[in-house]
Amino acid sequence: MRPLLLLLLTLPAFAGGLEQLKGFLSQTQAFTASFQQTVSQKSGKQQQASGTMAIQRPGRFDWNYVKPYEQRVVGDGKQLWIYDPDLNQVTRKRLDQALGDSPAALLAGSNDLEKSYKLTDMGSRDGLEWIEATPKNRDSGFEKVRMGFKDAQPMAMELADSFGQTTLIRFSNISRNPKLDASRFNFVPPKGADVVAAD
Repeated sequence: MRPLLLLLLTLPAFAGGLEQLKGFLSQTQAFTASFQQTVSQKSGKQQQASGTMAIQRPGRFDWNYVKPYEQRVVGDGKQLWIYDPDLNQVTRKRLDQALGDSPAALLAGSNDLEKSYKLTDMGSRDGLEWIEATPKNRDSGFEKVRMGFKDAQPMAMELADSFGQTTLIRFSNISRNPKLDASRFNFVPPKGADVVAAD
C-alpha cells in the first residue's frame, strides 16, 4: 500500500499545466528563487533585470531587484510596499487592491484562482507545461499571464499588459517550503524616505 500512497501524493512528470498549478498551490506554503526578467516593448526595445524573491502564502512576498537598479516590493499581508533606494521613496498600497487581480496573486494569493481568472491549459513548450490565466476583471492592468511548470514548480511567467508590453520572468535556484523568518515580510520605511500612499 505504501508505494501506491506515494504514487498518489506525487504528481507525475506528464501532468498538464493546470494539474501542476493545483499541485503547487496545494503543496506550497513558502517559495524562494532567483529570477531573470526581460521586458519587451512594442518598439522592440528590451530591458533586463534580475534579483531574488520569496513568498509566504497567502499574501506575503518579498520581490527584490538587484540589477541593473535596486528596488524592493514587499507584501506584508495587509500593505504593499514599493521602495526605490535611488529616489529614497516608498509607495504604499492596500494589498487587497494591489494583489487581487495582479500576476502576484497567482503565486502568493489564495488557492481559489478561478474566482478571479479564467484558467486554460496551454500544453508543452520549452520543456515546461504551460497554463494561461486571463483576469475576469478588465481593469487589472494586464491582458493575460502564462506560467510554465516543471515538477509542480513555476519555472517561468509571461505577462502581457494593457500597454502592449510583454514581461518574461524565469526562475532558478528554487527552494520550496523553506523556513522563512516572518520579519522578512515586515517592511519599515527607511528614515528620511518620502512615503506616498496610493490607496
